[in-house]
Amino acid sequence: MHSLSPEKIEMFKSLESWAEESILPFLRPVEKCWQPQDYLPEPSSESFYDEVRELRKRAECLPDDYFVCLVGDMITEEALPTYLTMLNTLDGTRDETGASPSPWAVWGRAWTAEENRHGDLLNKYLYLTGRVDMKQIEKTIQYLIGSGMDPQTENNPYLGFIYTSFQERATAISHGNTARHAKDHGDHKLATVCGLIAADEKRHENAYTRIVEKLFEIDPEGAMLGLEDMMRKKISMPAHLMYDGQDKNLFEHFSLVAQRTGVYTAKDYAGILEHLVKRWNVESITGLSARAQKAQDFVCGLPPRILRLEERAQSRVKKGPKTGAFSWIFNREVAL
Repeated sequence: MHSLSPEKIEMFKSLESWAEESILPFLRPVEKCWQPQDYLPEPSSESFYDEVRELRKRAECLPDDYFVCLVGDMITEEALPTYLTMLNTLDGTRDETGASPSPWAVWGRAWTAEENRHGDLLNKYLYLTGRVDMKQIEKTIQYLIGSGMDPQTENNPYLGFIYTSFQERATAISHGNTARHAKDHGDHKLATVCGLIAADEKRHENAYTRIVEKLFEIDPEGAMLGLEDMMRKKISMPAHLMYDGQDKNLFEHFSLVAQRTGVYTAKDYAGILEHLVKRWNVESITGLSARAQKAQDFVCGLPPRILRLEERAQSRVKKGPKTGAFSWIFNREVAL
């Protein structure tokens, strides 16, 4: 659905110089970026096998439900082709040639290049632990990329950048929690790895939230209606079409484990919206139409409603002990 008017498309084109000055600086030069190999055993070193043994020894302390969450996060990162495809559906900001010099296109490609390191690092780390079924994980990645995603952003950059603002903060929270849990379980190097990825996601979140902040500045009506639209639809996670060839409800089961272990919860979802409402000063915006005022009221009143959902989710968790088998960990069962 191409729901952006021609006038709004021109508006995004007029923002190119602003994007170059205000958004592209959130990117890091390649030579100053960390790379996956910085945190993995060096294959050309004589100590390679010793380093692998040390890594595997540290991984022994990690429980199965931790691996379910870490694998789910890694698979989400590995579906990166889908996310660049999604960015390139947005009217007014897409990469029209594949190598466009437009700041919007430069951002999309370089953002993808930075994100690409995340899946590479987690994939290799998990492979070396020996604790997971890599073939099943690889099949899940292939299924997920083939299935794509439907964020319901309608080729509309208002909706697309609201979605990415929300989603980058969600992944920062998720990776931050896997970092904290790895440290709690005694794998400090894995904690560093997850923390690095969380920091990248946070930086990317800052870029996307700045774009939406600019939209609220120059078109508060359109931005408010866009925020209401996305929150009524609900923000679907990028890997919501996840499948491993066996479990048709794989994403739901993965989400239940993430909820129970505190990696990513309904409370986090509510907290993200509450943060963004404050970040964009949504409550204080004036001069809106009656329709946009209703949208404002809806969005500002939504976090408490989501928290009530969190309470119900927690009550379901406490009712357990329901378990589920995950092919990623050789069909061992964990509590959902």
